[in-house]
Amino acid sequence: MSRIILSLAFSLFCIGNIIARPVFQTDYALEKNASVQPDSAVVKKSNAREQKDIMDVLAQLRKKKAENVADKNKDTTRKVLYSVVPAVGYTLSTGLTGLITTNAAFYLSNPATTNISSVSSSFIYTQYKQITVPLLANIWTKNNSYDIVIDWRYFKYPQDTYGLGGGSSLEDADNIDYSHIRLHQSVLKSVGNSFYVGLGYFLDYRWHIKQAGSNDDVRNYGLTKNSVASGPLITLLYDNRKNSINPLEGTYANVQYRPNMTTLGSNSNWQSLVFDVRKYINFPSGSQNTLAFWNYTWLTLNGKPPYLDLPSTSWDPSNNTGRGYIQGRYRSLNMLYFESEYRFGITQNGLLGGVIFANAQSFSNWPTAKFTMVAPAAGLGIRIKVNKLSRTNIAIDYGFGVKGSRGLFVNLGEVF
Repeated sequence: MSRIILSLAFSLFCIGNIIARPVFQTDYALEKNASVQPDSAVVKKSNAREQKDIMDVLAQLRKKKAENVADKNKDTTRKVLYSVVPAVGYTLSTGLTGLITTNAAFYLSNPATTNISSVSSSFIYTQYKQITVPLLANIWTKNNSYDIVIDWRYFKYPQDTYGLGGGSSLEDADNIDYSHIRLHQSVLKSVGNSFYVGLGYFLDYRWHIKQAGSNDDVRNYGLTKNSVASGPLITLLYDNRKNSINPLEGTYANVQYRPNMTTLGSNSNWQSLVFDVRKYINFPSGSQNTLAFWNYTWLTLNGKPPYLDLPSTSWDPSNNTGRGYIQGRYRSLNMLYFESEYRFGITQNGLLGGVIFANAQSFSNWPTAKFTMVAPAAGLGIRIKVNKLSRTNIAIDYGFGVKGSRGLFVNLGEVF
């Protein structure tokens, strides 16, 4: 979802308490940690005053002093910050995209000890007649004792699939059209410094599933007209990042075990396990640059998931794995993924930055569990700062994969 956002109007139409810079949240930031506290141990406060974003540029174009904009933000941590943003975007899998998104950010307790909470929703319509309506919430209670996470989405989502395993080709494309309701919710409890344990319930219901074509893998694996995946979630989390939207340093590690059960409505009994590990190194130390690493491992422990619930390129919760490939390009029972990225400033005021990245994904060869093929990709991109307080960027990347795969990828916020 976050991949398809490119702002048409950087000026924000605020409802209620009007401020100069509402706090944006990406899907990824909403999921586990919406803290936007600065990495004060790394970046000096004097540097923050020197930073500029799109709002500063617009203020100057309107012949207003940037200092006046900053003054309006002094007390925003005690208010509910509303915003409405119209936008357009583009991805390989959606084509041109139009959307309108709303966001409310607020603190439930002292901002010095409690992360910022956020609720957002949007309506998204694409060139390929795809519709997505998400409701995302991340609620932090006093002193971060509890983190309540909600990811509810409606999809009307025709999309190509290419078969199973790493050996599939673009010529194997079949279009699958379906509707999808996702109801994912969990509650995490603090059990120590940066450690959380949590329980939840995940439901994925798809209906009116139609295949246009005769891909052998799809036919042999089995594609039903309706599918249900329903089960509890057990999760462990470690997160010591000070700013989860654009970290300069820190570690994030999350483990999720999901047993889907016929007693809860699933088509079959099957279990999945996900490891999501990210490491951020401020390099050189004291700069605004970051060397980042991401490992995403998505395994089917046993059973047979519905075809559309299988691990797949860019179907992680933030829809960001596999820059350089179209969403759904690879799919199978098991997925291994690794990515590294170097983020660096271009202008001293932080308005413009750049990245270089490389990634590799591997999928098991269905029906076996062997990994024999790796699909690498690499690319570069630019960053445009839209909010210097939360350090939120618009990310515009171009990635190159193998066998001619390539494309433009756009995010509001960093990819990971």
